[in-house]
Amino acid sequence: MSELALLGGKPSRTTPLPAYQPIGEEEHAAANRVMKTGVLSKFLGSWANDFMGGPEVQAFEREWAEAFEARYAVAVNSCTSGLYAAIGAIGIEPNDEVIVSPYTMAASATAPLIFNAVPIFADIHPGTYCLDPVSIKARITSRTKAILVVHIFGQPADMDAIMAIARTHKLKVIEDCAQAPFATYKGRPVGTLGDIGVFSLNYHKHIHTGEGGVITTNDEDLAERCRLIRNHAEAVVEKKGVSNIVNMIGFNFRMGELEAAIGREQIKKGPTLIAQRRDNVRYLEERLSNLPGLAMPEVEAGAEHVYYVHALSYNAKATGIPRDTVFRALKAELPETALREGEGPLIAQGYVKPLYLAPMYQQLKAFGSNGFPFVSAARPTPPDYRKGLCPNVERAHFETVIFHELMRPPMTRNDLDDVAAAFHKVFRNLDDLKKAKVGS
Repeated sequence: MSELALLGGKPSRTTPLPAYQPIGEEEHAAANRVMKTGVLSKFLGSWANDFMGGPEVQAFEREWAEAFEARYAVAVNSCTSGLYAAIGAIGIEPNDEVIVSPYTMAASATAPLIFNAVPIFADIHPGTYCLDPVSIKARITSRTKAILVVHIFGQPADMDAIMAIARTHKLKVIEDCAQAPFATYKGRPVGTLGDIGVFSLNYHKHIHTGEGGVITTNDEDLAERCRLIRNHAEAVVEKKGVSNIVNMIGFNFRMGELEAAIGREQIKKGPTLIAQRRDNVRYLEERLSNLPGLAMPEVEAGAEHVYYVHALSYNAKATGIPRDTVFRALKAELPETALREGEGPLIAQGYVKPLYLAPMYQQLKAFGSNGFPFVSAARPTPPDYRKGLCPNVERAHFETVIFHELMRPPMTRNDLDDVAAAFHKVFRNLDDLKKAKVGS
């Protein structure tokens, strides 16, 4: 009998791996402080002293701006809300085009649709999985108004090249930093390199408030417009004296006082948590570096990766075994993680299917049933969303990427050794997988 768990052997480890739990006594005390005041929110949807929110929200914004070296920070209730506000703030209009990534959470690409603009997908760089500047440049048309860059997996994109393209074509740049807080590019924090940055505080991010997000910018006007969109802009602009009311249809994207108080404590913990991730990745990569057909993630020149996940590249030609078979064997060797019970081992393949292959883009249906805004009187020819549009992302999703979360704090050296042992066990028994014809 093979020693592989997939083929009837014993798993490499059965006891759960330690939970990623950055919430501690500091956050409990902060939440209790707010509860004792009885003020869980102070936002008013009218132009008044409380239009900007309560004391915790405003303190959180100041502290976030300082920590991330931005002039302004605007707290919102999610990164998705922040992306919507950012798209509105930069003045995107119907029939405009925004270049987006196909390899990211859906909201990063749907944000332009909220303002009736059209997402245009550029391909990713095959090593970093971020938008490829060469592909961005090839997608620019007379309708292009912005680039929405995603620092995917915690990896900063090639921002020098992207910003050069943006300056040449007079485009705005929004950075989706949901997976990359505290990442830097050539010494500067992501979220300050383009016109607007947007961060996530969702529960499975590096630091979190349960749900939440933050917008950063160095532009006073953009910060103000994001604040207006966050909080019922159309009800406020007249009394505030706003002259440019383009996209001043507001939402309720407001953050509560509890989330802000927790966020203030999480900011303090961020650098230490990131350092632990990087240290764990370095150790694990030393253990995995010589396995056949498995490549460690590339890091953009001048960038500091923060490893939301650890994305590996698998080459089936080097082993003669399909990725799915190796993935299933790895998964069978590994245990669940505490607080994530029911999800199985925190290892997966492919990440997200290229977004342009989703039903909305394939059927050209977003608002109503007539193809708007993909097709309209002003835009009779639909955008290109065919399969094969972005070969690098399709290869990554369907063939090469295996990613995991098994390097988060508080993973110890012993825990990481168990993860590495599972990989080594699978790769030294590749012949057993071939003979068993798993998945055939």
